[in-house]
Amino acid sequence: MKAKSGNHQARQRFGQNFLVDLGVIEQIVQAIAPSPKDRLVEIGPGLSALTAPLLAKLNHLTVIEIDRDLAKRLRQRYEESMLTIIEQDALQVDFAKLGPDLRVVGNLPYNISTPLLFACLQAADHVVDQHFMLQREVVDRMVADAGSSTYSRLSVMLQYRYRMQKLFDVAPSAFEPPPKVVSAVVRMVPLGEDRPRARHDAMFAAVVQRAFSQRRKMLRGAFGDWTALLPWEEIGVLPTDRAEQVDVAGFIRISDALSARLPPSAMCA
Repeated sequence: MKAKSGNHQARQRFGQNFLVDLGVIEQIVQAIAPSPKDRLVEIGPGLSALTAPLLAKLNHLTVIEIDRDLAKRLRQRYEESMLTIIEQDALQVDFAKLGPDLRVVGNLPYNISTPLLFACLQAADHVVDQHFMLQREVVDRMVADAGSSTYSRLSVMLQYRYRMQKLFDVAPSAFEPPPKVVSAVVRMVPLGEDRPRARHDAMFAAVVQRAFSQRRKMLRGAFGDWTALLPWEEIGVLPTDRAEQVDVAGFIRISDALSARLPPSAMCA
């Protein structure tokens, strides 16, 4: 069964594909399991497919909507006491300023999903959990294990900060207009203060980026001038390994070894 999509024309520049399958909507709401006092933020509410059932369970909801026509519809439909509308590009929103204990949800536009995930990463200390629907290919990379062909920089950077769980796939027929790809829903729960952590986050990010920038190369080739500085046997990683063979803990060890041998100015090199 499908919800009404209204007469709003989906705008390609905003990557709009509106969720209309009521069964999928119910699945997502059940996965989120909102409670009345939750501080929930929805990215891209669109035509209220998730907004309406979420508000039925919440005292208040904050939404981020870039499309001014859709923002206007939301203002006409909901009281300000129930719904706060941030009419802005989600990539420009500082989620950390929205307060503590956030629960973030959204059907993320495919064209900005990866940069948006990195934007949310900066506010992970303020987040309880995140439930996102994205292109299945992206979700598979997010949750991939080391050694997998889909394991990537995105996998490492997100798993360094979150516990990741792919929940279920969503067929193109669940949307209007239907996208050309299958989607999937993922749950992301920030890891606690006791999580394994590199000595310097900036060095860790630089190491991961350099390793995957030339993923077909062995690490000794990808790291360039860093190669001679690394005590390979001590850190348990081979110079002949490729980036996709190294797990998050391995990248932490590489990062810490370099942090002890490089000046702070080199950490973003």
